Amino acid sequence: MADHIDTQHPVQDSSSSTDKKDAVELIENASVHDSVPFKKSRAPELVRDLSPETRRTLETALRKKIDLRLMPLVVLMYILNYLDRNNIAAARLAGLEKDLKLHGNQFQVSLLEEKHGGRNMVGETWWEIDTDGVRDIVDELPSNMLLNKLGKPSIYLPACMVVWGIVSGATAASQTYGGLLGCRFILGFVEAAYFPGCLYYLSAWYTRKELVKRTAVLYSGSLLSGAFSGLIAAGITNGLDGARGLSAWRWLFIVEGAITVFVALFSFFILPDFPRTTTWLTEEEKQLAAWRLDEDIGEDDWVSSKQQTFFHGAKLAAKDPKAWLLLFTTYGFTATGTVTTFFPTVVKGLGKSNIATLLLTTPPYLIAVIAILANAWHADKTGERYLHVSLPPIISVVAFIIAVTTTTFAPRYLAMCLMVGSNYSGYVVTLSWISNVLPRPPAKRAAALAGINALSNVCQIYSPFLYPTGDGPRYVNAMAVNMAMSFMAIIFATILRFHLKALNRKLDRGEAIEDVNIDGDRRNAAEEQGLPGIAADNGFRFLV
Repeated sequence: MADHIDTQHPVQDSSSSTDKKDAVELIENASVHDSVPFKKSRAPELVRDLSPETRRTLETALRKKIDLRLMPLVVLMYILNYLDRNNIAAARLAGLEKDLKLHGNQFQVSLLEEKHGGRNMVGETWWEIDTDGVRDIVDELPSNMLLNKLGKPSIYLPACMVVWGIVSGATAASQTYGGLLGCRFILGFVEAAYFPGCLYYLSAWYTRKELVKRTAVLYSGSLLSGAFSGLIAAGITNGLDGARGLSAWRWLFIVEGAITVFVALFSFFILPDFPRTTTWLTEEEKQLAAWRLDEDIGEDDWVSSKQQTFFHGAKLAAKDPKAWLLLFTTYGFTATGTVTTFFPTVVKGLGKSNIATLLLTTPPYLIAVIAILANAWHADKTGERYLHVSLPPIISVVAFIIAVTTTTFAPRYLAMCLMVGSNYSGYVVTLSWISNVLPRPPAKRAAALAGINALSNVCQIYSPFLYPTGDGPRYVNAMAVNMAMSFMAIIFATILRFHLKALNRKLDRGEAIEDVNIDGDRRNAAEEQGLPGIAADNGFRFLV
C-alpha cells in the first residue's frame, strides 16, 4: 500500500485506522461544517477562517438564495417543456386531424416525437412504434457534453427553450401532414435535451445530500402538468376557437409557444451559470458555493471550460460498472412507468364515462407528487439511497397484482393511485443516485446522466404493444411485464449497493492509490476503477 502524501491535497496517515475512520465518519455522517483538518487547510481564503456557527448561517442563507433563484425557474421551464410536447393531444380534440386531412395512422406517427420519460397524454395510441430511445441517444448525450464544455447553462438551456417555443408555435402554421411531422420531429430533438441537462445543472449546485429533494421538485413539475394540462388546453381552445379566423388547435400552439418564448427570454437574465461564474453571488458566496461541492466529494467540480474534455467523460462513464448498474435500475423504473402512457385507457377499464375517466386520472398524479417529495425529503435527510430506491417498487408490484386480479372499482382505482407514486418516487431517487456515485469529473457525470436517461427510454419501442384494446380491462401481459421490471429495478439496485459497499471498503484500505505516486496517474487510475479521482485521497465515500 502506498504511503504517498500529496502536498497539494494532504491526507491523514493511512497507518492510523482510527483517525481515518473518524475522518470518514465526519465527512459522511456529521455536519460538513465540522470538516477534518486537512479539508480546512484547502478551503478558499474567505471560507477558511469562518467559525462553524458563522459557516452554518452563511451556508443556510446561500442555499436559500440558490433555491429561490434556480428552482422556481427550472420547474416552470420543465412544465412548459412538458406542455409543449403534449399539447398535440388536445389539438387533436380541437380539430387538428380534420383541418390537416390526416388519415390512417398519420396522427399517431406525429406522436412519436412527443413521448418522453414513459409518459404521453394520449392513451389510445397503443400500436404506434416509438423512436424516442434512438432520438435520445443521438441527442441527449452530445447535448449534455456540450453543456458541460461550454459552461453556460444560463444561455444554453433558455436558448433551447426559445427554439422549442418557436417550433411549437410554428406548428400552428402547419397545412399538411408533412409540415406537422417536420415540426414535431424538430421539437422532439430540441426538447429532449432539457431534462438530462437540468439534472446535470442541479448536480453542479447542490451537494449529494441536497440533490434528491431538488430532483423530486423538478420532476414533480411534469406530474403536475400531466394532471392539469388538459384543463389549461380546454381554457385556450374554448376561449379562442375561431378568433381572427384561426381554429382552436392553432391558437393552442400559438399561445403555449408564445408563453414558452416569453419565459425563456426572462430566463437569460435570471438563470445562473455555475457557482464560480455567477455574477449575483458575492465573492465570499462564490467561494462557499464551490467549496461546499469540493468538501462534499473531496474534489473540485466545474472550474472552467478548458478543463472539460468532450469525449473523455463519456469514455469514463461507459467503462464504469456503476453506470451500467444504474442504467439497468433506471430502466426498470422507466419501463414500469410506461403504464402512465396508457393511463387513460387503463382507467377507462373502470367502466366510467370519458369525462369521468379524464377526471379520475388527476388524483393519482397528485398523490404521486406527494409520494415523490416525501420519499426524496427522507432520502436527503438520512443520506440513505438503497432503501429509498428498492422499497417503492415493492408497492408497485402489489398495485399491479391488485389491478390484474380484480375488476371491482375501489381496489382497482386504489391500485392506479399506488402504482404511479410508488414507481416515480423510487425513480427520482435513482436519478439523483447517478450524480451521487458518478460525481467527478463533471464531464463524466454529464455523460452518465444523459446516457442513462437516453438508453432507459428504449423501452418506449415495445411498450405500445403491451396495451392492446383486446387485453382490457385487466391487461394481464402488461401488468406482468411491469411487475418484472419493478423486480429488475430492485435486483440491480441491490447489486449496486453491494458494489458500492465493496468500493467503500476498498477506499478504507487505501487500495485506490496503491503503487501510484504521480498525481495525474493517480487520478486516472482511480477514475478507471470508478472512483472520483483525487477525492479517493480526501476521504470520499459512496452514499449507499
